[in-house]
Amino acid sequence: MAAIRSMSRLLTSRSLSSTAKRCYSEEMNFTFASGNQIFYDGKSVKQVDVPSFSGSFGILPKHVPTLAVLRPGVVSVYENEGAVKKIFVSSGTVTINDDSSVQIIAEEAHPVENIDLSAARDLLSKAQSQLSSAANDQAKAEAEIAIEVGEALVKAAE
Repeated sequence: MAAIRSMSRLLTSRSLSSTAKRCYSEEMNFTFASGNQIFYDGKSVKQVDVPSFSGSFGILPKHVPTLAVLRPGVVSVYENEGAVKKIFVSSGTVTINDDSSVQIIAEEAHPVENIDLSAARDLLSKAQSQLSSAANDQAKAEAEIAIEVGEALVKAAE
C-alpha cells in the first residue's frame, strides 16, 4: 500500500511539473485550410471563434490545449490589424496546441461574403426534398446532414 502511495505522489508531482513547463505565448499562430483553399498559414491572430458540436467557443492565446469537431457554421478570425474575417465551414476539426498554435482543417470552407443567399436557400430546399423521399437510413442520414449544412449556409448568408 505504501508503494502505491509513493507511486501516486511521484506521478502527481511529475504531472504538475510538466504542466508548469508548458510554453504559452502571447501570440496565437493560426493555420486554417480546407480542400479548396488555404486561408491562414501560420499567421499571428488575436482571437478565433469556432462553431463546435459542444457549443461555439472562442480561442485566445494561452487557451488550454483542445481537440474539437467543427459543426457547420461561421468561423470568425480577429486579425491583429483589427479586421474580422468570417469564413463558413461545412465541417472539420480544430486543434489547439500547448504552444498556442491553432489549426483548423475544414472539409469545405468559403468566405461568407461569397455565399449567394438564393443558392443557399435552393440547396436547403433540395436537401429537404431529399429527406422526404429518402428510401433508406443511409439516404435519410445524408439528407439530414445536407439540411444541417444548408440551414447554416442560409443563416451565414443572411
